[in-house]
Amino acid sequence: MAEPNNRIVFSTNRNLNVKVEKSESQTLSPSLQDLKVWLVRKGGNKVVTTVRGFVGSEQDLQEIGKMLKSKCGTGGTVKDAEILIQGDFRDKVVNLLTAAGYKAKKAGG
Repeated sequence: MAEPNNRIVFSTNRNLNVKVEKSESQTLSPSLQDLKVWLVRKGGNKVVTTVRGFVGSEQDLQEIGKMLKSKCGTGGTVKDAEILIQGDFRDKVVNLLTAAGYKAKKAGG
């Protein structure tokens, strides 16, 4: 007997309740992370250093972002699986991440 297909692709039933489980991804060890540090220009003359490629939980990403903001002495945020640091701190961020055991390198132009 075949198993029922529980995956709904489309439904017109407005009262259909579908539970979506969000799984928390496991954080890879720092030596297995492959982080890219970008320099992005936002709105005119504003420059933002962006760290991309982190694989792990949102809480661990928040901790790394907090460490980078405090060591660089500037503001920033963590959103959309990226760390955003205000200003041009690309070299300093790469050095801080490699000192913490992460594989990090500059990316972009």
